[in-house]
Amino acid sequence: MRKTGTWGVIVLLVLSTRTLAGRKINLSEAVIFAPSAKTIRSKAALMIRDEIEKRTRIRLDIVSKTPAGNQTGIIIATVEDMPEGVCSLPKGLLPPRKSGGYALWVANAEQGAARVCLVGRDERGALYAAGRLLRLLKMRRDEVTIDSDVRLATAPKYSLRGHQVGYRPKTNSYDAWTVDMWEQYYRDMVVFGANAVELIPPRSDDDPDSPHFPLPKMEMMVEMSRLGDEYGLDVWIWYPVVDDDQPDAEIIERSLKERAEVFSRLARIDAVFVPGGDPGEIHPRQLLVLMARQKEILNRYHPKARIWVSPQGFDWDGEGVGWLKLFYDMLHKEEPAWLDGVVYGPQVTGSIAEMRAKLPTRYPIRRYPDITHCLDAQYQVPDWDPAFHLTLYREPINPRPLAYAEIFREWDEYTVGFITYSEGVNDDVNKVVWSCLGWDHEMKVKDILKEYSRYFVSSRFEDRFAEGLLSLERNWRGKLLTNVGVYETLKIFQEMEADATPQEKLNWRFQLALCRAYYDAYTRRRLIYETELEEKAMDVLRNAGHLGSLAALEKAESILDQAVTEKVATDWRARTFELAEALFQSIRMQLSVERYQAKSVRRGGNLDLIDVPLNNGRELKKLFVKIRDLRSEKDRLAEIARITAERYEMKTKRDKEVILEGMQ
Repeated sequence: MRKTGTWGVIVLLVLSTRTLAGRKINLSEAVIFAPSAKTIRSKAALMIRDEIEKRTRIRLDIVSKTPAGNQTGIIIATVEDMPEGVCSLPKGLLPPRKSGGYALWVANAEQGAARVCLVGRDERGALYAAGRLLRLLKMRRDEVTIDSDVRLATAPKYSLRGHQVGYRPKTNSYDAWTVDMWEQYYRDMVVFGANAVELIPPRSDDDPDSPHFPLPKMEMMVEMSRLGDEYGLDVWIWYPVVDDDQPDAEIIERSLKERAEVFSRLARIDAVFVPGGDPGEIHPRQLLVLMARQKEILNRYHPKARIWVSPQGFDWDGEGVGWLKLFYDMLHKEEPAWLDGVVYGPQVTGSIAEMRAKLPTRYPIRRYPDITHCLDAQYQVPDWDPAFHLTLYREPINPRPLAYAEIFREWDEYTVGFITYSEGVNDDVNKVVWSCLGWDHEMKVKDILKEYSRYFVSSRFEDRFAEGLLSLERNWRGKLLTNVGVYETLKIFQEMEADATPQEKLNWRFQLALCRAYYDAYTRRRLIYETELEEKAMDVLRNAGHLGSLAALEKAESILDQAVTEKVATDWRARTFELAEALFQSIRMQLSVERYQAKSVRRGGNLDLIDVPLNNGRELKKLFVKIRDLRSEKDRLAEIARITAERYEMKTKRDKEVILEGMQ
C-alpha cells in the first residue's frame, strides 16, 4: 500500500458530521477530495456530489487538499491503493475477488471521525460502491444521512448487465435526448449495477432522421461511446445486416467500408452484436463470412473488441427454414475462432437450454430479452384484457417487476448475462429489476422497488411508490370489468400526488407511473360505462316488436352514441393528457403521433387510442344501416332478433380478433 500526503488518485469525501439519534450520520457539510486525473473514481466523486445536490440542495465542494485528522470522510479506493490508517478493512470484510466487486462500511462512527469506506476490487468496483452508497443514503431537502451500521461486501453474479439505448426514430423518447440527458441515464443505470450499453449505428432498419434529433446520428453515437468509456461501461453495438438478403460483392464491400467508418470514430467498442434476423434474412453462410471480415476490420481500431451473433428468425415461417440446424452444424464443424459468443433473443426458435445443448461449449450465451413490449413480443402480457390491448397497444408504460423477475430467473444459469432490448423509458422499472437481479439474482423484488422509489422519486414515498408499481402490474391481471383494484391503484398514486412537492411532481418517473394509473382507471370506467350502454341498447332491441323496428333502432343507436356525447371520467382523461404533456417536457416521451410526433401508435403513441370504443357500438351501427334498408317490418324484426341472439358471439369474436392481432 502507498503512503502519500496527497493520497494520489484516492477520492475522499470529507464530512463535518455528528452521529444523530438512531445512529444516523449527518453528511450535509461535506467536502469532496477528488483526483485531478480523469479516472472512473473521479466520475464517482462527481456523481456523488451531483446526485446529492439534486435531491437535497446541498452542494459539496470538490477540493484537492487532504482533510485534517479529526474529520470524517467517505473514501473511494481500490484494494491496491487504499491508504493505510484511513480506512482499515474490518476482519472478514473483503471486496470479493471478482471484477466490479466492492466492500462498503462505516468505521469509527462512535469516535467523532467516522469513515464511510467504499473499496472496490478494481476501478469499476469503486464506481459501483459509490452507486450503492447513493442508494443507501437518506436524502431529503437540506438533509442527507446514512446509517452508521452499514456493512457489506458484494460482487456481481453476471459479468454482463446492460441495456440497449438506441438513438433512432423508432424509440418513444431516446431520439430527443441531449448528451447531458444521456449522461444522466448512464449514471442512473450505473447506480443500480449496469455495466454495459448497446448502441445502434447510423444506418439500421430505421428512418434516416427524426424530427426530435438534437444531433445527427453519427455525432450522437460518438458522444454516447465517449460517455461509456468515461464511466467504464462496456460499449456494444447492435449492427444488423440491412442490405439485400443475398448481397453481391459490391454491396458487401460498401457495407464493410461503412462499418469501418463507424468503428474508427468511436472512442470505445467492446463488442458488436450482429443479429441473424429481425431485421434481415441473410443466409447463415453469408452471415458468418460477412462477420469474419467485419471482425477483422473491428480489431484494426479496437483490438480487444469481440463479435457476437444470433440465429434470430431462423426456422420461422417464410424463408430461412432449415437454417437453424445449418447454423449449429457450421459452428460445430468449423468452430470459428473469430466468433466470441451467441445471443439468445426474440424470434430464436427453442429455449436457451436447447441453444446451450446445441452450441459448442466454447461459445458463451448472452440474453437479449425484450422488456419493452406487451404485444407481438418475446414476453407478451398473458391473458391481457382486450380493452387494454385496444387502448394501450404494444408499447405502453409497462412496469412488470414480478413478471420480469420470474422471466429473469427462468433461464439465468445458461448465460453470462444480458443486454436488454429497450425502446425508451416506458420500461424503466424493468431495466432496474434486471440490473439488480444481474448483480444479485436472489434480491427481493419489493426491496428493488423500494430502492428505486427512494432514490429516484422520494424517500418519503419509498413504501407507497413501491406498492404503487406492484399495483400497476396487478392492473393488467384478469378481466378489467371485475378488477376493482384498478381504482385502488389510482388512489395510491393520487394520495402521493396530493402530498408531492413541486419538485417531485416534475420528476419524470413519478409522472410516468401516475400517467399509467390515470390511464388504466379511465379505461376501466369507460369499459364499464360502454358495456352498460350496450346492454341498455340490447334491451331496447329485444323490445323492438313492441316499439317497432325503426323506433327501436333509433333509440338503441342514441344510447350507444352516449359513449361520445355523454363521456364519463373526463377529469381522469384530462389528467392523463396533462401528464403526457409533462412527460414530453421532462423526458421527451412521445405518447402521441399527432401531438408529439411519435413514430407510430405501435411505437408508444398510445395516447391516440385513449378513446377507442370498448363495446360493439360501431359494429352494431353498421348493421343498423343494413337493417333500415330492408323493406318489410318482418324482415327488420328478424334481423334485430338475430343480432340480440348473436350479440355475445359477436363480442367473443371481436375479443379474439383483438388478441390474435396482437400475436401476429
